[in-house]
Amino acid sequence: MSVFRSLESKIAGLVEGTFSRAFKSEVRPVEIARKLAREMEEHQTHSVSRVYVPNEFVVYLSPPDHERLTAFEGELKAELVGYLLEHARRERFALMSRPVIDFRTDDRLRLGEFGIQARLVEPHADPAVHEPTPGDSGHTMVYSAAERLQEPLEERARQRAARALLVLDGKRLIVGPEGATIGRSRDCDVVLNDANVSRRHAEVRPRGDGWMLVDLGSTNGVSVNGVRVEHPVLLAPGDRIEAGTSVMTFELD
Repeated sequence: MSVFRSLESKIAGLVEGTFSRAFKSEVRPVEIARKLAREMEEHQTHSVSRVYVPNEFVVYLSPPDHERLTAFEGELKAELVGYLLEHARRERFALMSRPVIDFRTDDRLRLGEFGIQARLVEPHADPAVHEPTPGDSGHTMVYSAAERLQEPLEERARQRAARALLVLDGKRLIVGPEGATIGRSRDCDVVLNDANVSRRHAEVRPRGDGWMLVDLGSTNGVSVNGVRVEHPVLLAPGDRIEAGTSVMTFELD
């Protein structure tokens, strides 16, 4: 069994096993694990020879979700830390210390929503200086099984009536409400078997009442209608997205 498959099996077991009893809402341990890994990847710090990633994470839950988690919190933290350690090893990320995960309650979150605050903290740092607070929402990404909120907690995105699609080789791929990553990695939502595509190449994200395309630091770049994307761009139906030699069309259903 490959490392990736064994990791996915391990983390999927969080849902099917003991922890499933603690999560009767839409928040699931497997989603928390994947979003922790995503936040790790999106907050990289490059040195001369290493890529450092956050080693401290605060997961904010709604009051009822956190209450259900209490009996399993210690064991779940250990499983999630192990998952992040393996993810960092696989991606060749550098960690300043073993990851630390803390669960907290935020009354502003609805049932099924959770926020993640990721920080890179030096070992033995003064905890009084680095203590995070729920009010520091500008650095907290909020996730939900229903939608991904791109703005801070106080600026919730509006509901989108239209469903987004990516048409690739005649196949219509549904973009989930939280967006879709594009790349060679099997972790991506849209997997491209293309040597010219980076492991995590680009992402289609919800933005207000529309959708935007973001280059995730790919090697060869991504283009929309033949124009290379330098900054996040809003997408319109019929736009052609080019990544490597692969071409997709963005549509709304």
